[in-house]
Amino acid sequence: MYEKKRLWKTAFVYAILALLVLITLMPLLWMVSSSLKLDKDVFSLPIKWIPENPAWLNYVKIWQKIDLAKYTFNSFKLTVIITAIQVLTSSFAAYGFAKCKFRGRNTLFMFYVATMAIPWQVYMLPQFIQMRMMGLTNSHLGYILMQSFIALGVFLIRQFYLSIPDELLEAARIDGLNEYGIYFRIMLPLSKPALASLTILSFVTIWNDFMGPNIYFKQDSLKTIQLAIRMFMGQYSSEYGLIMAASVCALVPVLMVFLFFQRYFIQGIATSGIKG
Repeated sequence: MYEKKRLWKTAFVYAILALLVLITLMPLLWMVSSSLKLDKDVFSLPIKWIPENPAWLNYVKIWQKIDLAKYTFNSFKLTVIITAIQVLTSSFAAYGFAKCKFRGRNTLFMFYVATMAIPWQVYMLPQFIQMRMMGLTNSHLGYILMQSFIALGVFLIRQFYLSIPDELLEAARIDGLNEYGIYFRIMLPLSKPALASLTILSFVTIWNDFMGPNIYFKQDSLKTIQLAIRMFMGQYSSEYGLIMAASVCALVPVLMVFLFFQRYFIQGIATSGIKG
């Protein structure tokens, strides 16, 4: 009886989880289905999840109607560069806050992490004015510099670094390694789960950013794929089939990055709060 009751309980839990997964994935499935429909069929009721005559031509039109290849390249360029810089700066600062002892370390870290509580909309205008005074608006360089430091990344990796025994670092110092050698040869190889987690978070955030590029980029040659999707929306009508097709294309790189780093992601999230 106990085994039978346990089996039913497990089956019930899995059924609830499967239902939650289905509800979560439903908007994504609707987007993929709509990308294969004509505009007049996108919002038809009842919903036809599998179109009778898939409009595969939508995936051809999105590359022909606008220069989607250029916008996609801009997104890749900005996302890869900014993600690499954020991972480097966050891991380097996290090492200082976690393993280097200096006066006021904890206070400085507290004030730095507290900036996460300030919404971007609060300092959006002062930041734009500062970038304009420096002549960095309407350029990729200004956007890259603006996104190069992230307090969340420092916090995430610092918590992981705190789980690494100090005795390991002391042994390395006795063997003659300086702080830079310890950082590159010991800390970075041991922190792959945390670095992978930060890579995913940074990549998704920058790739999906709409407000930042919309504010700072005015020339079409600088715009990203998120702004390109908006180009299918006219003043009086919108080409929803093309919008959904472009959205599916914009989603593919995010899925690829997650699948590549997924084996480290859960481990990184689970171990980043062990100590600290």
